[in-house]
Amino acid sequence: MSGGGHAAKGGTKGAHAKGHGKKHAAHDEEHENHERWLVSYADMMTLLMVLFIVLFAISQVDQKKFAELKNGLAVGFGSPSVAFEGGEASLMESSDSNSPMDMSSGIGGTTADATAVQEAVAAKERASASAKQKAAQQEVENFEKIKAQIEESLKAEGLADSVKFSVDERGLVVTVVTSAVVFDGGEAQLLSAGQEIMKGIGPAISGLPNKIEVDGHTNQLAATTGTYPSGWELSSARASTVVRYLHSNAGIAENRLLAAGYADTKPLYPANDPRAASLNRRVEIIVLSSLPADTRALLPSASSGG
Repeated sequence: MSGGGHAAKGGTKGAHAKGHGKKHAAHDEEHENHERWLVSYADMMTLLMVLFIVLFAISQVDQKKFAELKNGLAVGFGSPSVAFEGGEASLMESSDSNSPMDMSSGIGGTTADATAVQEAVAAKERASASAKQKAAQQEVENFEKIKAQIEESLKAEGLADSVKFSVDERGLVVTVVTSAVVFDGGEAQLLSAGQEIMKGIGPAISGLPNKIEVDGHTNQLAATTGTYPSGWELSSARASTVVRYLHSNAGIAENRLLAAGYADTKPLYPANDPRAASLNRRVEIIVLSSLPADTRALLPSASSGG
């Protein structure tokens, strides 16, 4: 009996210990849940603090550095006239916003800043246009020197009236009217007078770096010989004859020369004009400008003094 009682007592103690262990485990589990929400709360507060620090940091603008940036942009765009009161630009110039970072109004957030940048860009564009105009004017002056040299050479031979000069977007155009003294009708062989004209033109353009284009043009009348069945062949042959002469006699390199025939597609005068038959029949020697296309477009106005 005593043994059984002892066992029962031992069993009671074991049950008591086991129950105590369950209570302790439950107590630990409840304590762990309590700490978990504190950790989440602390994380949220940390994130909020970082957020407000970042917002505060980006809301601060170094006015002195901004003024230096603004002035640097203005100078970079070619507008040294942008001024700042007291050596610094105000970040609060906009009348419709109290924020120094009003992003709707451009750099720096103010309407005045956006206007200053626009003015700087406009000044840059004006400076670029002025530079192009000066380059075009210089090119025209170079063409005038070539023109004077050709005129002097032709005047000495009594042929000053045999050519005309003009400037278009391609460059200097020396027009030789292909009358009977230059080419026979329907033929592409240079006559002696035509050769004398080329002798006056060649030296003035041989030493230039520019490419030379020779364009042949005929009038509206049909070709009268079987050698050249149309104005296309005749105009191309005449241009090629002049190119060959300039290469062989003036020493102009082949890679600088270009020949083209236009028949009667580019007349100076309409077909019903009395001058058409004689003056549309011509050869044009063009000293091609090496300027960019947008600058070459200014050559005609620079030549006319516009």
